[in-house]
Amino acid sequence: MTKSVSILWADDEIDLLRPHILLLEGKGFEVITANNGEDAIDRVNERDFDLIFLDENMPGLTGLQVLTRIKAIRPNIPVVMITKSEEEDIMDEAIGSKIADYLIKPVNPKQVLLTIKKFVDTKRLVSEKTTSTYQTEFGKIGLQISESLSWQDWIQVYKKLVYWELELKGTGETPMDEVFHMQKSEANQSFTRFIRKNYTSWFTQDLGTRPMISPDLLKNRVFPLMNKNIPVVLMVVDNLRYDQWKVMEPVISELFTVDQDELYYSILPTATQFARNALFGGLMPLAISKIYPEIWKEDFEEGSKNMYEEELLRTNMQRHGIPGKFIYDKISTNKAGKKWAENATSLLDQSLSVLVYNFVDMLSHARTDTNMIRELADDEAAYRTLTQTWFIHSPMLELLKELSKHKVTVVITTDHGTTLVQDPIKVIGDRLTTTNLRYKQGKNLNYNSREVFEILRAEDIHLPRPNVSTRYIFATGSDFFAYPNNYNHYVKYYRNTFQHGGVSMEEMLVPVIQLQSKM
Repeated sequence: MTKSVSILWADDEIDLLRPHILLLEGKGFEVITANNGEDAIDRVNERDFDLIFLDENMPGLTGLQVLTRIKAIRPNIPVVMITKSEEEDIMDEAIGSKIADYLIKPVNPKQVLLTIKKFVDTKRLVSEKTTSTYQTEFGKIGLQISESLSWQDWIQVYKKLVYWELELKGTGETPMDEVFHMQKSEANQSFTRFIRKNYTSWFTQDLGTRPMISPDLLKNRVFPLMNKNIPVVLMVVDNLRYDQWKVMEPVISELFTVDQDELYYSILPTATQFARNALFGGLMPLAISKIYPEIWKEDFEEGSKNMYEEELLRTNMQRHGIPGKFIYDKISTNKAGKKWAENATSLLDQSLSVLVYNFVDMLSHARTDTNMIRELADDEAAYRTLTQTWFIHSPMLELLKELSKHKVTVVITTDHGTTLVQDPIKVIGDRLTTTNLRYKQGKNLNYNSREVFEILRAEDIHLPRPNVSTRYIFATGSDFFAYPNNYNHYVKYYRNTFQHGGVSMEEMLVPVIQLQSKM
């Protein structure tokens, strides 16, 4: 059943407006009345409304005074000011106080109905249209999921799912939400089957036959841009998913032209040590561990696993004959980010500048460890909103604003995404087994092989094998690994958290965006 639209109408001559109110009630609207400002404020304190009609000229508190107090209580309710006066200073003050619209007395029923349609019914109509369109598309997407046999198909499926996830969430809670989540889950199950069947074969195929993966990225999407005598700024945002990029895009599009918006495949494990080192080094982890043994650290070894990104980038450029100096910096604090926003022009003196932003990764970890962040981002939509809020107030955006004033190419990408985990899988390992919740590497792993993506020979997917009996297993879909000891506590703590390292569209299909300044 559709929720009735609720309206508060505050006017000291409310009895004279009875015909209007009866008309609205006859059309199914719920109308609550108040004949003075204090009563109106009390009504707003008691409950929420979809729209408020507010008389500007009432005895006691004026309409503007009431408006200020209403906005302090419920800032998002649209308020339509009704006034006998068209004096400019009154209207300027009302508009400055964020009224949604104003009407001049005497109002007629047609004006009132059009206003309601404008601020309330439009949202309902858009929601109904979006839901109806997705219902039509549901079958087509389902057919595409069942028939998706190529890596190109999966990129298109995921883009469509992200599009509809954002469209449906943009209209509020709808009956189709559960249907969409079922379809997305089905897609991830099919995607897992695709990865099981095809992933190992990619390492014997040429680019084009197989997808672009982490070691291909700089060679194919960044280095060619450096031949155009325009400075290139590469921003690597750790853990950035495609849906998070799409909520950042409208802000960035005001500053830059989006030349390319594409997805590439992160390698497995979809974790920083592997995917980001492969991205900067232009090599798979097995090759890095053999060529640069002093750089590569195994999971069980002490120390940071991504301390040598700058060195890997340098050798990658040299290997491909890329001349010129470059800047590299890892940004983990606002202070470090502001430094570059304030010195943006220094990036323009280099053929390539690389900035790694760790905030989204830090946000996902904070959400796991901090109850307050969990409550702020209790689902996928809220997590996107939190990312969007960070970005709007971030030094990254400040830097982009400064860069947009100059002739520059910006590439925004990531090393891997992240996924919301729900379903625990028991696994047993020895003390050297990796602690990651989405993949395990070890020599004495005990698990149900039907529940995981299992790699018995690490060299088949170009990963190092510290021990002759080392194997890798990857969680898929919304699964995560849990040890039998203290199992219930472990499951309760990590369920409904964002993790990475395994197989899902959200972790493996990640954005690479090319921007051109509008200069």
